[in-house]
Amino acid sequence: MITSVWLIRHGQVKDHTVFHGAESDVDLSPLGYLQAQAVAPIVANYRPEIIISSGMKRAIHTAEPIEMSCHLPLQIEPLLHERKVGRLVGTPANGELGIWPETLERWVQGDIHHSSSGAESYADLQNRIIPIWQRITTVNAGKRIIVVAHGIVNRVIILSVVKNLGLSDWGKIGKIGNTSITELRKNQDGWSAIKIGEIVSAVSQLNQKYNQEKIT
Repeated sequence: MITSVWLIRHGQVKDHTVFHGAESDVDLSPLGYLQAQAVAPIVANYRPEIIISSGMKRAIHTAEPIEMSCHLPLQIEPLLHERKVGRLVGTPANGELGIWPETLERWVQGDIHHSSSGAESYADLQNRIIPIWQRITTVNAGKRIIVVAHGIVNRVIILSVVKNLGLSDWGKIGKIGNTSITELRKNQDGWSAIKIGEIVSAVSQLNQKYNQEKIT
């Protein structure tokens, strides 16, 4: 019996240049809505049996076109929300220096309990997310499952459950982009990754068009 899960990150959010943690229930940008609509028919072709979403707006509004395309009810899992980032909310998301790069470096080095003020540590994330993952995949064993969540949520799941992967592989698995698809499968040997962070061509074309319009 094989259980198959597609982990999908939500679409691009409004003001995507700053951190939006669990503290900021921001909606999708216009591009984010288009990304969600573009990925929906691809997901429908996968013929899922269960669709589950984080309870945050950006995840729900990404999941709704999928729900309509697949003709399945959307189930909400509030504990799959974005990481609590504390005082990082609203600060620039890019940069080689600062609280987040330092936090990530500490995590990869094994200090999973490190966090800045008001933020979740890696251990906190695992303790919140993995029990939900185990329940979802146990209750729906042998089914094709869609989970729409957040980049760091998906990454924690991948690094925690896929055999031969761990926290030190954070950078090796690449970017988990908006509406990217990660496919995990479980058989008698455990979980394996079929693909990680794949961007479907329809979304890639939207992203290219958006970037070209910004330049011109």
